[in-house]
Amino acid sequence: MAVKEVNFGHHFTSISGTGPIVGPAIAIIWGWVPALLWVFLGSVIMGAVHDFGSLIISMRNQGKSISEYTAKYVNDRTKFLFFLIVFLELWIVIAIFGLVIAVIFAMYPQSVLAVWVEVPIAICLGYLIYKKGANIITWSIYAVLAMYVCVFLGPYLPFKMPAIAGIPPTGVWTIILLAYGFIASILPVTTLLQPRDFINSHQLVIAMALLVLGVLFAAFGGNLEIVAPAVQTAPAKAPPMWPFLFITIACGAISGFHALVSSGTSAKQVRNEKDALFVGYGSMLMEGSLATLVIIAVAAGIGMGYTTKAGETLTGVAAWTTHYASWTSAAGLGSKISAFVDGAANMIMALGIPKTFTLAIMAVFVASFAGTTLDTATRIQRYVIGELGQGLKLNFLTNRYVATAVAVGSALILAFATGASGKGALKLWPLFGAVNQTLAALALIIITLYLKSKGGWKWLVAGVPAVFMSVMTIWAVVINQLKFGTTHNMLLQVVNLIILVIAVWILIEGLIKFFSPTHTTEETAPVTT
Repeated sequence: MAVKEVNFGHHFTSISGTGPIVGPAIAIIWGWVPALLWVFLGSVIMGAVHDFGSLIISMRNQGKSISEYTAKYVNDRTKFLFFLIVFLELWIVIAIFGLVIAVIFAMYPQSVLAVWVEVPIAICLGYLIYKKGANIITWSIYAVLAMYVCVFLGPYLPFKMPAIAGIPPTGVWTIILLAYGFIASILPVTTLLQPRDFINSHQLVIAMALLVLGVLFAAFGGNLEIVAPAVQTAPAKAPPMWPFLFITIACGAISGFHALVSSGTSAKQVRNEKDALFVGYGSMLMEGSLATLVIIAVAAGIGMGYTTKAGETLTGVAAWTTHYASWTSAAGLGSKISAFVDGAANMIMALGIPKTFTLAIMAVFVASFAGTTLDTATRIQRYVIGELGQGLKLNFLTNRYVATAVAVGSALILAFATGASGKGALKLWPLFGAVNQTLAALALIIITLYLKSKGGWKWLVAGVPAVFMSVMTIWAVVINQLKFGTTHNMLLQVVNLIILVIAVWILIEGLIKFFSPTHTTEETAPVTT
């Protein structure tokens, strides 16, 4: 069993991905004050409770996923509804994150070398630590240094994927990345995922340190000022801030995906409940810190220099207003990623590092974290499919190769549903925020029921956030349903209606259980494998 620092690295990089980047980078359109308030309050009193609670309950139920132990604390009907919404979320995540990395590689070809070299470096690190008993800290530092050599070589050795057999570069990368996800998912976590995530946790510390120093140096140098509006309640073509702020910024405040990581993989690795506090609660606070730096980058850093598609370089308020002219102009994946990468690179330049290298550092940082999320989501989907197969007596689905093939194969179908570009998941992307935060609300309901079964008033810690998130997400889903109806988008209408029905159904089941006589269920020992 790995030490808690390794578990922290694995858990944090799995929950983060590009989530705490893309969410704040789009939500800043409503102003930096509401974005910052939601990140701070959400991460401390909602997100950390959600993550830690999901992890602890799973550890006390042999590492089972939140979908599986829902039957124990609510009923079997709720269990299968949970499986459905979890599968839907992971289906979108796997397909879309393959595309996210492909987009990053296309925008920043200097990042390709370091991202892929990190894989063999991580495998070597895992071998040295787990097979040879090498010192974790020492060798992980060597591994990070080796990776950063490749980061600085990246601008001299950029790689642009060509079209192959009529498939555009994004499609080619999507296929390669999903194939990688398959392999990474079936390998033992100590072979690739844990050592890679430990490297990424060091990379996070370096990136965040550079960002903090960049903010300080740029601010004291007089080059950094907030150019985003403090509050902007009605930006052009944007949905209303209430409730959409709370489903746009997920990772960084509270995210249902974190419950899947906590109960899907981390619960099988954390040694004991003492470590769980550091891993589960601490990781969420760290993610809130990252989201805060992202807000600074897109609210102020972008004003230090922004190059338009026409090649014109803008600064100050003009830079921000051009990028965030409307909801539509700021909503694309590339737009969100570039807002952060360019803004962050501008701030780090205040340390005297040339922009060529600051762009490479931040692009590798974003792509590496997106890769970790892809790895973890595929592995969790494999567990979900295996647990579902066990419940339905379809034993062939419990085979790791079959379950992983179903997870990757279904994502591949979605990715290429609209053509060879691999962008099919974008059709369902408008639903992701609602799906993710609905899952967060439902996880909080389960945590509330668990705490209530123990007696006392501790359930309020999760109960109040559960009510808030239930109201915000159901409100947003209803607004989406009306919008999709006016645009006659039948696919989004049907899927969104399914989400709404599941959310309301589980909420009702949870309320019935909450007000029924309490029976404390015997718990099993924490998982140790």
